[in-house]
Amino acid sequence: MFRGESLMSEERPQIIAQKRFLEHKNELERLDLKGRFEYIFDVNLWGETESRSGTGSTLPETETLRREIPVLLKEAGARSLLDIPCGDFGWLSLTELGVDYVGADIVEALVAQNTQRYGSASRRFMRLDLTTDPLPTADVVLCRDCLVHLSYANIGRALENVKRSGAKHFLTTSFPEVTSNRDIEDGDWRPLNFQCAPFNFPAPARTLVENCIEAGGAYRDKSLCLWPIADLS
Repeated sequence: MFRGESLMSEERPQIIAQKRFLEHKNELERLDLKGRFEYIFDVNLWGETESRSGTGSTLPETETLRREIPVLLKEAGARSLLDIPCGDFGWLSLTELGVDYVGADIVEALVAQNTQRYGSASRRFMRLDLTTDPLPTADVVLCRDCLVHLSYANIGRALENVKRSGAKHFLTTSFPEVTSNRDIEDGDWRPLNFQCAPFNFPAPARTLVENCIEAGGAYRDKSLCLWPIADLS
């Protein structure tokens, strides 16, 4: 539980996400990982009008990130970034990153759309499955709002895949106030704290608090946490 919040305010966004997942559970259970996220995109399962990548990808929710991510990348000495999954690239397209950028997503329609809208010599998009496909080498792998939708098994596959990529740093969503994690089916959602079991990551090298405003601050601890790949067991 999050400190100082009522049970309803803490759980309401999670309950909404779970309800949407359960409404489509029969269709989703027939699909593999790629098919699940293509289906989620096609039906706009998360119900956000500004971005089909969900409420977390709207401009109000990413204001802090758009300002702070370039600073973090510069401090890390990064010259290249792999953003997986990149979603619709809407909020990040408004940020001058100062690095070579590769955006990857499991949904082919998103990759085609992003290539047409945002592709350039220093900004490429690829269709990749984070859990299975060989990843291009980059100094930093950004994995925002992704692992919170995956089962423990696929989180494990994703982490091993990131390690194999040769990246130096891993930047991912974590909720430091969460005291215990739980497993889910792929495509559902829950907050994760990567410093708790079963992950037991050490303290991150850098924590970028997103200043999440969803549900009146119930997820105020939502952060992007940076770990050196060498620190991840």
